Amino acid sequence: MIGSINIPLAGILLMTPLGIAIGQILFKMSSEKLVSDQSPFHTLAFNPVFISALAIYGLATLMWIYVLKSVPLTYAYSFMALTFVFVPILAFFMLGEQFTVRYFVGAVLIMIGLNVIQGSA
Repeated sequence: MIGSINIPLAGILLMTPLGIAIGQILFKMSSEKLVSDQSPFHTLAFNPVFISALAIYGLATLMWIYVLKSVPLTYAYSFMALTFVFVPILAFFMLGEQFTVRYFVGAVLIMIGLNVIQGSA
């Protein structure tokens, strides 16, 4: 057990913000494709990257609902702050965006905050 939850549930709890972060990266990639191709907005409906982003977001939402049936919202929701850690890391590797010192400081503070919140749960 991790705190008051079991290991599989903890894994799902961590996978939810990761899924949201991956969806964000794919949404960004979809928007860049619209700009580079000068495509009309409605063409997103046929864009496989956009469709994948929707599917991943949908799966993350289902995982989130599963988590919420098992743990209090106040416990689970603090994990959503991890999206602020995951998105820039994924953007670095998938989009070539740069890290800054401010990002590292912020990510560390988020992790400390998560530990403080979860320590009191």
